[in-house]
Amino acid sequence: MKQIRNFCIIAHIDHGKSTLADRLLEHTHTIGERDMQAQVLDDMDLEREKGITIKSHAIQVSYKLENVDYIFNLIDTPGHVDFSYEVSRALAACEGALLLVDASQGIQAQTISNLYLALENDLEIIPVINKIDMDGAMIPEVTDQIIDLIGCKAEDILLASGKSGIGIEEILQAIVKRIPAPSGSYEAPLQALIFDSVYNSFRGIIIYYRIMNGVLRKNDKIKFISTDKDYDAQEIGILKLTMEEKKEMKSGDVGYIITGIKNAKEVKVGDTITLASKPGELIQGFEEVKPMVFAGIFPVETDAFEELRDCMEKLQLNDASLTFELETSQALGFGFRCGFLGLLHMEIIQERLEREFNQTVITTVPNVSFIAYTSKGDTIQVNNPTEMPDPTKLDRIEEPFIKAQIITQSEYIGNIMTLCLGKRGNLINQSYITPTRVELIFEMPLTEIVFDFYDKLKSQTRGYASFDYAPIGYREADIVRMDILLNGEKVDALGSLIHRSRAQDFGRKLCEKLKELLTKQQFQIAIQAAIGAKVIARENISAMRKDVTAKCYGGDISRKRKLLEKQKEGKKRMRQIGNVEVPQEAFLAVLKLD
Repeated sequence: MKQIRNFCIIAHIDHGKSTLADRLLEHTHTIGERDMQAQVLDDMDLEREKGITIKSHAIQVSYKLENVDYIFNLIDTPGHVDFSYEVSRALAACEGALLLVDASQGIQAQTISNLYLALENDLEIIPVINKIDMDGAMIPEVTDQIIDLIGCKAEDILLASGKSGIGIEEILQAIVKRIPAPSGSYEAPLQALIFDSVYNSFRGIIIYYRIMNGVLRKNDKIKFISTDKDYDAQEIGILKLTMEEKKEMKSGDVGYIITGIKNAKEVKVGDTITLASKPGELIQGFEEVKPMVFAGIFPVETDAFEELRDCMEKLQLNDASLTFELETSQALGFGFRCGFLGLLHMEIIQERLEREFNQTVITTVPNVSFIAYTSKGDTIQVNNPTEMPDPTKLDRIEEPFIKAQIITQSEYIGNIMTLCLGKRGNLINQSYITPTRVELIFEMPLTEIVFDFYDKLKSQTRGYASFDYAPIGYREADIVRMDILLNGEKVDALGSLIHRSRAQDFGRKLCEKLKELLTKQQFQIAIQAAIGAKVIARENISAMRKDVTAKCYGGDISRKRKLLEKQKEGKKRMRQIGNVEVPQEAFLAVLKLD
């Protein structure tokens, strides 16, 4: 066990985690030249296209220092705020972390929040300044920022470049010397923490775990503590670029296990694996994920519902931060109410359903979860507009608030103030990290951030602001339910919960957008936005009309009038029986409103 080191790489988005991982694998000859490619651990097409890491990836590396063979279990983590749950799970399986900071950009919001996550788990931090060979590298300034943040000495900070391979050997030596070996005992009862899992259609569910205590051997009878079910360990082994089978795994090891489980509900991330004959204790301190954004996902074909349920369960294995429950909608039939960590997370889930499982789905307007108090004293959790109680029976509504931390250059303070105050935010604190970089702390309603806040923040600051947030509880607010009516019929999938001051503006824009997207019918369509019985915005789509007076030339006007009246009657009748099809783009249009 003295020769094992478990560590992960944490940083803000785009500070070079995956590239540094490539160099570490190349330097230690873990991967042959034939298999080498950029971001080798990002094995999903989506990750390569978007250039971001979505999943944490574990891989075992062998390294020799002073004639001693060491085993490293390296976990490369995502940097985006929407995937922070992946990072927290990776940290639970490690003793140390490489904290990367981009030499040209300095410390950003996600750097700080990932650092705090690592410190909560008592990890040994090795600070690394990456991309030191770039033209805009500010090594002395970034060194000072790291010393202020962590309180380390200047000589503890390593300089490296993931692209050109500078400083890789120093990092490997620091991992051996500074990160403690796993503490645990071979004799104690088996305790292995499940930190990830993936579905394989031939082998069933493959579970990734880190052994804290004890020894696991092939064909042992094992037990999952939370579900209290027994299985046989059909195959165990370590994670190289592919899975490598082993006869036994000991305390401190990170590896995989295949038990032939096919049912996704039986595996839970954060659960503990132990031996059925000699059970150990549940490993504590692994927190459940709290979704921030809710949206409905419905199959386009109503009879594909069961298939979609299977796909959602398989996807949840690989992404434990996705939560879902059943929901029915008048407009869309049976589907799921899903909880996501943010809008990017929601977009990725939708893409993965389409690519990996060939499911075409309709996603409803995303919103957050409110708490409604009725005049009788009942408390209702409102996740979507249809659950909102009648306004006459309502005492008050509370909405979730967050503490937002924005780090930017001082010249953009004005733009950020305008943006955040316009989103009902309150400035709590403003402090200068360096003479040119400032940290702003706001308290803001989560509803205002869900839609386009991140995009606007990036465009207002030319991409120089970094953003991170944490929930701080619920506060009272004037929230109303806004319905969209087409010819007097409510479309429940387009309804939304919104602050009263915003409703009219939002309703008007939504009606205008729907007017563009809905196709013309033979009859007039009225699009209305309403709060209760009060209509706050309206647009009309005029009917397609045939020129019925074309055959009437000359003669009395009353002949034309008669034909037009006859046509008008027909349109009226048609409108009573006609229904309006709402295309998928209309549901997504709500997200794209300026």
